[in-house]
Amino acid sequence: MTPNLVLEHDVQTAMAQVKHAPNYWKSRLVEWCSINTGSRNLAGLRSFLPLLVNAFSALPGTLSSCPLAPEQVVSVQGKLEDQTLCDALHLVVRPEASIKIVLTGHYDTVFPAGTSFVNVQEIKPGIVNGPGVADMKGGLLVMLEALQLFETLGCAQGVGYEVLLSPDEEIGSPGSSALLAEIGARSDVGLTYEPALADGSMSGARKGSGNFSLTIHGKAAHVGRSHHEGQSAIAAAARFVVALEALNGSQPGVIFNTGRIDGGGPNNVVPDLAIVRFNVRVPDEGAIEWASRQIEGFIKQIVLEGDLHAHLHGGFNRPPKPRTPAQALMFEHVATAGRAIGLDLVFTDTGGVCEGNNLAASGCANVDTLGPRGGLIHSNQEFAVLDSFSERVKLSLALLVGYATGQLDAKAPRRLLAQTSELNAC
Repeated sequence: MTPNLVLEHDVQTAMAQVKHAPNYWKSRLVEWCSINTGSRNLAGLRSFLPLLVNAFSALPGTLSSCPLAPEQVVSVQGKLEDQTLCDALHLVVRPEASIKIVLTGHYDTVFPAGTSFVNVQEIKPGIVNGPGVADMKGGLLVMLEALQLFETLGCAQGVGYEVLLSPDEEIGSPGSSALLAEIGARSDVGLTYEPALADGSMSGARKGSGNFSLTIHGKAAHVGRSHHEGQSAIAAAARFVVALEALNGSQPGVIFNTGRIDGGGPNNVVPDLAIVRFNVRVPDEGAIEWASRQIEGFIKQIVLEGDLHAHLHGGFNRPPKPRTPAQALMFEHVATAGRAIGLDLVFTDTGGVCEGNNLAASGCANVDTLGPRGGLIHSNQEFAVLDSFSERVKLSLALLVGYATGQLDAKAPRRLLAQTSELNAC
């Protein structure tokens, strides 16, 4: 176990400056979360960017806007189309420092433009409900506050860090994944600000995730005159979905979910087009291979043998994030920082995915639930616990100080990763 973390007088002084007043955090959430930033709402995302720029400009370093490559999506007509993404924000502070940390977060939400879920309100004393209060505009506020206090300390000068704020995490980071890989590869450790659970527990291992669109082309025909001459793409899609969903429970930890089916047309025409959009969650690389074989087999059996044509678009865009020795050490570092401020932290494995998966795949061990305590995310009941904001600011500050003072070894997770890779190669 890592020795206890000693927080010197100047750090304790900085800790005392952490904002505790619930109304302070509530007012910041109202300002940020009242602007809709659904991943596809370019106007909303672009209107929110100036608030982020203004807020993070308070930190030293170079802040820049990073245009992202468009995402390729399958339209309801079955055609590949480019979908424009908003810019990411990238802050670089002291890149010449020997200790390098990456902090990531996203400013998009799952709530689209036009949703009725737009207000931030205190639903009971100390509990606020609203879009993004936990996932993760609340997390961005925690990150910002911690970094501002860290910069008041002399030990901060020995730490370089990069902050990446992305607009596309909720749709799988199609544009920002390359940046995450690039920054993660040159960083010692990563800190990501997804919300902690309501009881304070944090994410341990995470499953991987894949998003797919299966486009099926059949043959149109008049229903009354020549139904037998048609090939129904909808019927093939239905058989594919039934077979896919029936796999749930047959392989430990693997989950298949059909999110949407597009296609078809008038009731008196045999439909010649269907698009099945589905997601797969996997615990490890072996599960990816197994799931891929099942999908390919169903396409061959249900679609191609039925004399239809099909095209599968997508893939496993977020690799699994298992509990490796490097990750275990990272959790130990965070637990040590927690003990220094009176928190007893627990790490629980989850099926959710986030930017932490991408960082881990780049070789950057990370903890990805440093945001406020909250829950019921991705629903109109999303909530955050107001007194957890100051608590989580202190946790991040203690962790950063631990790395800056050398009480926590920021280089150790990568050394462990290299050792593990060498052993696996033997």
